[in-house]
This record gives sequence, C-alpha cells and structure tokens, in this order.
Amino acid sequence: MGTVSNSAEWVRSASHFTDRVTADGRDGWPVEPGRYRLVVSRACPWASRSLVARRLLGLEGALSLAVTDPVQDERSWRFTLDPDDRDPVLGIRFLGEAYRAREPEYDGGISVPAIVDVPSGRLVTNDYQRITLDLATEWSALHRPGAPDLYPEALRDEIDERMDGIYRDINNGVYAAGFAKRQETYDAAYARLFARLDQVSEHLAGQRYLVGDTITEADIRLFTTLVRFDAVYHGHFKCNRNKLTEDRVLWAYARDLFQTPGFGDTVDFDHIKRHYYRVHEDINPTRIVPRGPDLRGWRAPHHREELGGRPFGDGTPPGPPPAAEVVPPL
Repeated sequence: MGTVSNSAEWVRSASHFTDRVTADGRDGWPVEPGRYRLVVSRACPWASRSLVARRLLGLEGALSLAVTDPVQDERSWRFTLDPDDRDPVLGIRFLGEAYRAREPEYDGGISVPAIVDVPSGRLVTNDYQRITLDLATEWSALHRPGAPDLYPEALRDEIDERMDGIYRDINNGVYAAGFAKRQETYDAAYARLFARLDQVSEHLAGQRYLVGDTITEADIRLFTTLVRFDAVYHGHFKCNRNKLTEDRVLWAYARDLFQTPGFGDTVDFDHIKRHYYRVHEDINPTRIVPRGPDLRGWRAPHHREELGGRPFGDGTPPGPPPAAEVVPPL
C-alpha cells in the first residue's frame, strides 16, 4: 500500500500493526505451532517473501496459509478462492475483517502479508519488513531439520546494507516509477532503479548469492522483484531500459533461484499478471491482461553453480510443497 505525495512521488505506507510473534512472546504473541495463519496474495512481492521463507524453513505445518484472490476490491483482499468465498480457518470473507477485529475503528489500508491469530481472529502484524526476519530467527524451534540460516548473525550488517539499497531502489523503485505522476519523478526513480540493478548485476557476476556463499534473506527480497520484472514492471510500470532476460547475470541469477526448491514453486504468474493489470486501472484502464511474456525460459540451464556456493549451507533443500499449495506449472 502507498500514496502519491504532494510532489507526485510514490510513498509506501508504513506498517500500522507492528507487533511481533516471538519466541518469548514479549509483544503478547508467543510462537506456537498452529496458532497463527499467514495470509498472502501470490501476486504481491512483499507477501511472496514470506511464502519463500516459510517454504525454505519448513514452517508449513506450524504456520497455516491462506491465499487470497489476486484481484481485490474496495472491501480489501478477498477469500474467493475458497468454498463459499470464505477462509475455511478464519471464517471470514475479507482480510479487512481481521484488521477490524484487532482495531474496530481502523480505516487504513489492508495489506498482505498479514499474520492473524486464529483463536481470536485478530490481526497480529502486517509488518512485511519484519515478518520474514522473525520467521528466520524467532521461529527457529519450529524449523524443519536442515533448514538454512537465512539471516546468519555474522553477516547481518552486510545483509541489512544490501537489503536497504535493494528495497529503496529496486523493490520500491519499480513502484516509484510506475506510479509517478510527473515526468521528472518518473525519470529519477527510473535512474535509481537501473543504477542499482547495474550495481547488483556487477556484484553477482563474481559470486552466486548476494551475501556469503548461501541463500539469505537478501536473495529472497531481490528475487521477488526480479521474478515479476518482465511480466509486469517492464511494461506496466515503464521500467523498460531493458528486460531482465537482457541482463545476462541477473537473468541467470533469477533462474538459479527460481529453480531452487522454495522459490519458483511459490510463484504464480497468472496471479501476478491479473493483479497488476486489472487492479491498477489508473495505469491500465482497459484492464486487459497481456498474454506474454513466454515463461519457458525460467527452466533453462543457468550455469550459476560454476560460481560455487552452497544454496542451503550445511542444510538441505525443502521437500515438495503441500498438495494444497502447489502452483500451476509453467
């Protein structure tokens, strides 16, 4: 969620509900298997971070999943993919109901990802920047055997620095370009976006992952933007200096992650395209969803293993996704 400021610049809204689910329960929400439900849209890059982290860490059995319709309406994200248009666990039709169960007078944006307390039906947090970090650290007692360390303590300063630039100029940068209302605002966002992509591409030319020799939270955050780049950001958001497929390094890096268990098996390109092209009517008033691009290249060999690296460190890949969470194959 975000707004356009008086200077015609896109400003992402801060998360309103920032309680944390922690091992010691210091915010009143202790980690407990089965107590919470993660609500996501497979269309949303911020929610997709939590989908990837949950899969890599093997939290499927501890943290249940609700997937919304990729096209929300004025009443918020809808559970129209479920029987009777109602989430079978929370018993609600719209995510906004969980927000108002937490704060009855709340009238702000309804965003995903969201963690909801199942017994009370109340929203716990919509802090997309913190949720995945807590899944990696506070939920460690419930991780699967062989789960990777996505936020290793010794590398956190470097990971945080990488993520800060990626968030500002890439994750949020595509939105700053796409929702700009003035030429100079768009031009500035466009310049920052591609300057950062060039920097990241140069960095990744010599190493397989962003920080260290294993997958970390930084890779998850970059991937969720890259996987949407050609399908929506290049055309819909006018981020069109070049396609992802035209950057040899970033395209191979993105394919490497896509083909890693826990990444590509969470991606639904149909949800992604329908959301962006049908919801953003100010950008695409016809609401026509394009047929392309051809997605078959995502399965092509990437050869990034030649750079070394150990995707899961001393751990192991996650198993296949639960049957109810399998996405359509490319």
